[in-house]
Amino acid sequence: MLRTTLAGLRAHKLRLLLTGIAITLGVGFISGTFVLTDTMDSGVAKTFARSADKVDFAVLPDDDAEEELSADTLSRVRAVPGVTDVHGMVKGDAALVGKDGKAVGDFPTVGMSVPSGRLLRYEFDKGRPPSGGGETVLDTELAKREGYTVGDAVTILDKKGRPHRFNVVGLVDFGIDEEASFRGGVGFDPATARAMTGEKAYEEIDVAGGDRAAIEAAVRAAGEASGQARGQTGDAGASGRVYSGTELGAKLAKAAGADTKIIRTGLLIFGLVAMLVSALVIYNTFSILIAQRMREMALLRCVGATRRQVFGGVVAESAVVGLVGSLLGLAAGVGLGAGALVGIRQLDASLAMTGPSGTSLAPRTILIGLAVGVIVTVVSALLPARAATRVAPVAALRSELEPGSGRFRLGVPRTTIAVVLGVAGLAIGALGSLAMPKGQAAMFVVALAGGVFFLAVIAAMPALVRPLGRFAGAAPARLGGVPGRLAVANAQRAPRRTATTTIALTIGVGLMSLFAVIAASGKATATHQLEEQFPVEFQIQTQDFDGTVPRALGETLRKRPEVAEVIELHRQETKAAGNDEDVATITASALGTIVKPEMKEGTLDAARKPGTAMVDADTAKTPGLAMGSTVQVKTAHGTVPVKIAGVYAPGTGLDGIVVPEPDFTRYFGARDPAAIFVKTNDDVPASAARRAVESAAQPYPAAKVTSSAEFKESMTKAVDMMLMIFAGLLGLAIVIALFGIANTLTLSVVERTRESALLRALGLTKRQLRRMLSVEALVMAVIGALTGVVLGVAFGWAATNAMASDSIFSLPYLQVVAFVVLAGLAGTAAAVMPARRAAKTSIVESLSHD
Repeated sequence: MLRTTLAGLRAHKLRLLLTGIAITLGVGFISGTFVLTDTMDSGVAKTFARSADKVDFAVLPDDDAEEELSADTLSRVRAVPGVTDVHGMVKGDAALVGKDGKAVGDFPTVGMSVPSGRLLRYEFDKGRPPSGGGETVLDTELAKREGYTVGDAVTILDKKGRPHRFNVVGLVDFGIDEEASFRGGVGFDPATARAMTGEKAYEEIDVAGGDRAAIEAAVRAAGEASGQARGQTGDAGASGRVYSGTELGAKLAKAAGADTKIIRTGLLIFGLVAMLVSALVIYNTFSILIAQRMREMALLRCVGATRRQVFGGVVAESAVVGLVGSLLGLAAGVGLGAGALVGIRQLDASLAMTGPSGTSLAPRTILIGLAVGVIVTVVSALLPARAATRVAPVAALRSELEPGSGRFRLGVPRTTIAVVLGVAGLAIGALGSLAMPKGQAAMFVVALAGGVFFLAVIAAMPALVRPLGRFAGAAPARLGGVPGRLAVANAQRAPRRTATTTIALTIGVGLMSLFAVIAASGKATATHQLEEQFPVEFQIQTQDFDGTVPRALGETLRKRPEVAEVIELHRQETKAAGNDEDVATITASALGTIVKPEMKEGTLDAARKPGTAMVDADTAKTPGLAMGSTVQVKTAHGTVPVKIAGVYAPGTGLDGIVVPEPDFTRYFGARDPAAIFVKTNDDVPASAARRAVESAAQPYPAAKVTSSAEFKESMTKAVDMMLMIFAGLLGLAIVIALFGIANTLTLSVVERTRESALLRALGLTKRQLRRMLSVEALVMAVIGALTGVVLGVAFGWAATNAMASDSIFSLPYLQVVAFVVLAGLAGTAAAVMPARRAAKTSIVESLSHD
């Protein structure tokens, strides 16, 4: 029986080729994911191990510590016998000013302490470490981007936004520091770093020399002293843990590896979608093959093969196909992983990777790739294999119609399953979208509803093929003449086969439509909120959003003829109801005219009447800050009672406790605003308004000007980029589904050999035969795409409604239409090879084929 199975594989190798490709693509994606993330992990581990090898011991705050390491801890460690050098790592904001006079980037650059000597853990590309208060080093990528090099003079802002001049003495690779790699880093000697960042504590203490037990004792003593100073006892004030250099490297690598775990998990989700589509393609292929080989199976039964042997032969055949496809997938995965690494290096050259030794192919990756590929293939072939044992030999030897053709009935059991799952899916969706509180939990419920309802669609799809085929094929049947009408009829006459073929495409197109709807709705909601609740053209604030901009800037802007109104937002963190809360105020004339928060309870008078306040809905959930409460607020002159007289919806640019402007000044004195919002005159061109605002802000390097148009554009670009990534990842599932269409047509061409020859004999030309098969693929692709679009849009609406009460549903018509059109074109392309094969077949030989 084994020899018979292998012979069957050789005889049907072309028919099984596309099935192997489906497995190859799915396994390739999964194994490529592991190759990529394992290589990244390996590079990260080597880089951190090389860096940590330069220290003997390191002291880090306890994982649950609320504070960093104190100066007392540093001095006690320095005093340990045998310690030859100590470096307290300082890190905070220190914004580099570009050549245009403004702070560079969207976030302030990171100011870091850079030691000299043995404890220097960064790699210098040029120059030397800083020494003294007038020297700095820059991250190499940052310097290249901003046009600075060794020997240049630069301006850097301290924590309070004051400018300081430094000479650049070195270019350094801060690649082991993730934050500095992202935001850009500037380095100083330790004393200057503390002065520039305003940080008094240390993120880490690196130690050269000494004894671990003695260092641990010193750290413990510093913690106890800190605890006693606060009235605590015992070791309650202990604040640090000692690591060896090797342990430090492993800890840092593990922390950095969390990012690769997120990448791996996200990619594997799309890989599993691809394997699901592959399973459908495999199931459909083996179903067709078994149906076509009924006579062969019956002959085996007649010559003595048992049901078990026939079943085992089909399973063995699927296992061989799965194994070969998986091996090819592993090879493809190595290539995909290597290609992804090259792309990542192009995007971020500082990302830690392995060197020229290449990619990492772990034994686990090989085992998972082989197991997934073989198991998915075998499991997908079980039902067709079981069907192969059910037909009596005599019945199978008779001449039959095309397998799967003829009159189709869904059947009571399948109808019941489809109805139950459909009703359950709609009920769960209604619960998540309409009944539950809006938020993440409601969206998860909607996702569950989508999965349940999709199962109902799978169960009912054979019954939907004919009506959907009539709809999708209406235009081709009318415009394509006889070949078009024959193609539509062919797509409809084997409902089970067409359903299984098209449902694979439905998965990819449905998820694409879902993401497109959610993305469009998210953009529409954000834009509406911005225009309705904060309709200003420009916003000015510091990069870190925690600083202040000078009051003089507001006065300058008010004098500009282009400016209609200047709105100042003031904020102060203080104690309220025993908690740390933000107390804010906004220019009184703008409240209710330009700034229009949606009031959940009370009115805007809560932010106008003396002694009252309004809070956002999230803050109102805090004990003591609910509507109607009187809260004690700590001010510069003691505590004052403030009555909560209103609750507003978040997302308006306001947050926390909002008090009247005169009350804020009385509580905290005259302060610089946290942000300035500018509304320009309607008759001023956008370019002129931008120049006027930037000219006023030019003397203040820390003041960053952002226009509402730029905000919308950046938001749109971010959402579109995410959608493109999803589209690329889901594209694999769609490609596999198209291979399924090509596979179905290829097998259909084989079993309809005599039919095609008869049509040719009756006058159908080769071109018309090719057109017939192309239109048949087009109809199948459109059926799958239309089903996916309907499901994606429907559950996209439900997910949007579950996000928030003020979400706005937006249907991206052009994208949805494009999905259907592209699916149709791709389906037509998938029919090229089967159509050519059908057209090349000899009429005489085909008519004599039995």
